[in-house]
Amino acid sequence: MSDGTGGTFNERIADRLAEAGDLLEQQGANAFRVQAYRRAAETVARLDRDVADVVEHEGIDGLVELPGVGHGIAGAIVELVARGRWSALERLRGQLDAVELFRSVPGIGPSLAGRIHEELHVDRLEELEAAAHDGRLEGVAGIGPRRAKAIRSHLASVLGRLRTRRAPLRDEPGVALVLSVDEEYRGKGAAGELTTIAPKRFNPKGEAWLPILHAQRGAWHFTALYSNTARAHQLGRTDDWVVIYFYDEDHREGQCTVVTETRGPFAGRRVVRGREQQCQRHYTAPEPDPRAG
Repeated sequence: MSDGTGGTFNERIADRLAEAGDLLEQQGANAFRVQAYRRAAETVARLDRDVADVVEHEGIDGLVELPGVGHGIAGAIVELVARGRWSALERLRGQLDAVELFRSVPGIGPSLAGRIHEELHVDRLEELEAAAHDGRLEGVAGIGPRRAKAIRSHLASVLGRLRTRRAPLRDEPGVALVLSVDEEYRGKGAAGELTTIAPKRFNPKGEAWLPILHAQRGAWHFTALYSNTARAHQLGRTDDWVVIYFYDEDHREGQCTVVTETRGPFAGRRVVRGREQQCQRHYTAPEPDPRAG
């Protein structure tokens, strides 16, 4: 199948996977992750059938049967086939733009997409869908019940097709691991020890100023970046809010945001949004007795 640019669709998918491997290598990621994407790229490039047909007829199970393709990379292939884009690659390039992504949803124009992103602090369609169901979306000016219902319907259709073909992340790393990655990122970023990328948004000169960290803790792989959102810029938190993406051994992805707590008994401490109670338990846990063991 031709992709309309002189190459086959499989070649285009393989190029994207190989590019991810190259960017990960340039940014200092674990060699295992780098080689995983390169092996998958070779598999797709050599495939004797259209990878889109595999997705359509066999879904995630058909993809993971291919040599070197685990569940997470299979999910990337599904996203590329279904959407024509891959958010993780855009992130590595510095081109991830939630406002542009939300504009792809019928009924959401540029201004509304910007308000959604800035007010709800969401940057993925899955997070937008959650906000559409729990009532937060209707709190954004310009979205009434009818528009919210239409958005829910569209997202259910688009994301439903992806969910039937993509394996979810089964677990998430503990807050101690997340906080250790946050500490490493902020420390190395301040010392100028990290590769920097040029984000697409809020960067008119195209300067490479945003540090990016790839780290591993046990079986978990992490990517950390400062939040480059309108809200973070407005509140002066671009050197405080850290978005951390985590991947299991099959490269399935989740994400969280770490911020400095501004009130209560843990004011000044770093906490993981949405997991505040776990952070409190983490900070109040007794120190291990050095004489033990």
